[in-house]
Amino acid sequence: MIKTQSNYIRALIARGENQHLDFKFEISDARKIARTLSAFANSEGGKLLIGVKDNGVITGIRTDEEEYMIESAAHLYCKPAIDYKLKKWNVDGRWVLEATIRKSPNRPHYAKDDEGNWIAFIRVADQNLQVNRVLLKVWNNKNSKRGTLLKYGNEEKSLITYLEKNPYITLSKFTKIAHTSRHIAETILVKMITLNVLDVEVTEKAVMYKLRPEYCHADDGD
Repeated sequence: MIKTQSNYIRALIARGENQHLDFKFEISDARKIARTLSAFANSEGGKLLIGVKDNGVITGIRTDEEEYMIESAAHLYCKPAIDYKLKKWNVDGRWVLEATIRKSPNRPHYAKDDEGNWIAFIRVADQNLQVNRVLLKVWNNKNSKRGTLLKYGNEEKSLITYLEKNPYITLSKFTKIAHTSRHIAETILVKMITLNVLDVEVTEKAVMYKLRPEYCHADDGD
């Protein structure tokens, strides 16, 4: 579908790359685009503009091959395949492709890397970050028809007690305060996130877990 209005694209570019927007000068490697598609589908969705430099300068696409590269990325290098909508915009004589990816109900979506490994990504600010095992297991649990059973033992108690006094905890910190293995700690975190007791916050430096607001106890005051 070809659009001739340019104000829409310029307004998007003015926002800069962010949680829901990514710029690509060109598509030279479908695998790299697959990472972005995976990240958007696994997060809150987003838009990919092809023919735009990182600094927002519109260069336009060079050939129609870009459209086939996106299709390859979505269907050959993403598992399961990712649905997207494609529009073509004419901005002062230069063509910009807009690929729109919605948040997927079928998470996780994996992208294939150069070694043939399938890796899931999540969008954080303007970065595509690899999803850790805890979040992957949470998504798989939510896709399963089996229920989740949580036993409130010493490890769970130590986790809740810590989070009532601290804003967040990491996996490594949890293993230390609970004196337990990484595997058991991961399993407990997965169950608590699946049951909506905990939230996950992903940054470039760490993955943090915190109590959902309804489980936080306000400090007593006069």
